[in-house]
Amino acid sequence: MSAVIPPPRPATGLLPVQPLDRLEGGERLHGLLWRAGADWRMISSAVLGGGIGERAWVLNAQVSHGYRRTDPERHLAELARDAGVRGPGVGLMTAADVRAYGHAHDAGAEAVATAGLGVRGWAAAPGQGAAAAPQPGTVNIVVALPVALTDAALVNAVATATEAKVQALLDAGYDCSGTPTDAVCVAARVPRGGEDAHPFAGPRSLWGARLARAVHRAVHAAARPPAA
Repeated sequence: MSAVIPPPRPATGLLPVQPLDRLEGGERLHGLLWRAGADWRMISSAVLGGGIGERAWVLNAQVSHGYRRTDPERHLAELARDAGVRGPGVGLMTAADVRAYGHAHDAGAEAVATAGLGVRGWAAAPGQGAAAAPQPGTVNIVVALPVALTDAALVNAVATATEAKVQALLDAGYDCSGTPTDAVCVAARVPRGGEDAHPFAGPRSLWGARLARAVHRAVHAAARPPAA
């Protein structure tokens, strides 16, 4: 007997982003804010609000090239307060112009990506890693799923999103796996009473496949063709 899979909830409005702009150091900079609200669990590699936990908002803030502040977590918290959000959230940074973001959805999964690829390469390139804090990430991915995931599936979702990002960059003509400081955030619903969280989010699982396609389209749309 085959399992009955309920239809996905509509993706419309699942991940709406609000454009922000500010004047900082005489430079006009921009941001994208997702006011997710309550009942979201997120996993992220972000500077602010990284790890796994309940989060209510996601901010992807553009900063200047050659960013010099040594307190990015505090900086992002200040920008979030200025934008009017409170409570726990996720803060991402990038030197890319976030107004050129890609936004895509697939059967209920939704993704937003920004991509600045001036400094790029392969993850397993030879050379010594740096112990110092890296410069702001240039490929930032935010994903929202309208279902609950276990902790293990959240980790799996990050891996799936990363695989889809690399595929998108290759399809866009880049010979790289990303930049040295890419970041990702995956949001899933808090389990409701009696609801089982999905245990898998690999690329061939139900929601992992949808996530992968949404991320691929969003990153591909955000990635500018490489210079000839």
